[in-house]
Amino acid sequence: METKIDFRMATIHDLDSIVKMLADDPLGSQREVYEQPLPNSYLEAFNAITSDPNNELVVACIGNEVIGIQQITFTPYLTYQGGWRATIEGVRTSPSVRGKGIGTKLIQWAIDRSKERGCHLVQLTTDKKRGDALRFYERLGFVASHEGMKLKI
Repeated sequence: METKIDFRMATIHDLDSIVKMLADDPLGSQREVYEQPLPNSYLEAFNAITSDPNNELVVACIGNEVIGIQQITFTPYLTYQGGWRATIEGVRTSPSVRGKGIGTKLIQWAIDRSKERGCHLVQLTTDKKRGDALRFYERLGFVASHEGMKLKI
């Protein structure tokens, strides 16, 4: 029997689990600070995200345990005749469930949600150092169609 996974909007009570997952990999451990109490910057970001109707912070749960996280940002564009796009960011799963299809379910949930919101395109980025993540997204049908660039300021 398959374990039931529930998807819902994150609440402030999930913030600790979210930051812990964000910090739990080689890249995240270099840029996140998981300590108690959490730095106030996480609370400020959480409040900004959850108060913006075009941002959704989504958690995947088994019972009361948060096992996955992603942020979806919905953006209107003038291109594509004023179309909307969804950007998926910060996808993480708990170490206890990695390799069990939770990431696939998170992304499929985001795609379905993007369709509900009228988006014509779902996009995401992943660090080139995350080879497993690149292969994962390719298996789900994502195509590296553009060269992304960033400027750290």
